[in-house]
Amino acid sequence: MKTIIQVILGVIVIVLVYLLYDSLMDPIRFNKAVEYRKDLVVQRLKDIRELQVAYKDNYGRYSGGFDTLINFYKYDSLKIIKQVGSWDDSLAVAKKLVYTDTIRVAVKDTLFKRVAGFNIDSLAYVPVVNEAFQLYAISYLSISKVIIPLFEASVHNDVYLKGLDRQAIVNLNDEQRNMNKYPGLKVGSITQPNNNAGNWE
Repeated sequence: MKTIIQVILGVIVIVLVYLLYDSLMDPIRFNKAVEYRKDLVVQRLKDIRELQVAYKDNYGRYSGGFDTLINFYKYDSLKIIKQVGSWDDSLAVAKKLVYTDTIRVAVKDTLFKRVAGFNIDSLAYVPVVNEAFQLYAISYLSISKVIIPLFEASVHNDVYLKGLDRQAIVNLNDEQRNMNKYPGLKVGSITQPNNNAGNWE
């Protein structure tokens, strides 16, 4: 009987040690999962920003819809000014051998060439959870009466961290709100010009 009690106590101790270890590891596992997802989301937001800047260079405004951005990438072109010769070479300038030429290059042949297997159709979707980013574009009238185009792409913590520990997400949201920060990740701003900065930068 004494041996059985010792075995049962030993099992209870092992279970308690495991539960303690597991509870200590929960925040570490959560933080690792957050960092992994955050890295993927940040890269996608940077891609959105890069495409928005190219779109604005072409059209003078940002796009408020992913369909427009995706079509721009697939079917449109960018204007590139190519200079032949150097304006510092006075002899070449005198002989009219220095000039600029404007050419058009397909957007898809210019942007995201660094990314192997880049898929433009996934641009609108948050990695891992596959839900759409929020995307807005407006024209902002500054105090000096200058119209400034603005855009904002964002995803709330509740969306990009979906499936992780719910209470940990609630705590993260509260922490960020208490610091007057957006509880999630975003690039750009439609409330004030911020040079298209991301809130992780």
